[in-house]
Amino acid sequence: MSEQAPTPHTPEPGQQSPEELVAALNASEADAMATLLAELATLKAKSADMADQYLRAKADAENARRRAEEEITKARKFAVEGFAESLLPVADSLEAGLVIKDATPEQIREGAQATLRQLLAALERNKVIAIDPAPGAKFDPHQHQAISVVPSELEANTVVSVLQKGYSIVERVLRPALVTVAAPK
Repeated sequence: MSEQAPTPHTPEPGQQSPEELVAALNASEADAMATLLAELATLKAKSADMADQYLRAKADAENARRRAEEEITKARKFAVEGFAESLLPVADSLEAGLVIKDATPEQIREGAQATLRQLLAALERNKVIAIDPAPGAKFDPHQHQAISVVPSELEANTVVSVLQKGYSIVERVLRPALVTVAAPK
């Protein structure tokens, strides 16, 4: 029996040689690597874009917050300006009345009434409304302060008289009206 020398492996038709398989595998890995690198580059670009959008949105929010704070500061600073402007004619009227040296009591009274009308109009323009309940109105502890309880023909817990008007501004009580209230019978 003679020994036969090993013959190099020749692939059968349709099969690849080991070198071809390694080359194909390397090419496949290279294609996969190229695809992954392309995806990585795309994701990095998206990440950079998202970071940029985030920074812009953050800056926009900060700018909006700063503008709002400035507006609030201006509103606080100048809120009283309109109110003060509406009181200037009242001050002018009072000063003009004091200049008249020989005014009669009737002239003083007329001047005081006109000045009071100016003051009330200025308060009303600035949403300061009088709380002046009519006799018989239901006592409201949110708007009225009972000074005393008195016997009356009116229903219990109703206003008998107003000792001092109250005032509210935009539905917030500045000062409650001082009232007497009907006692229970």
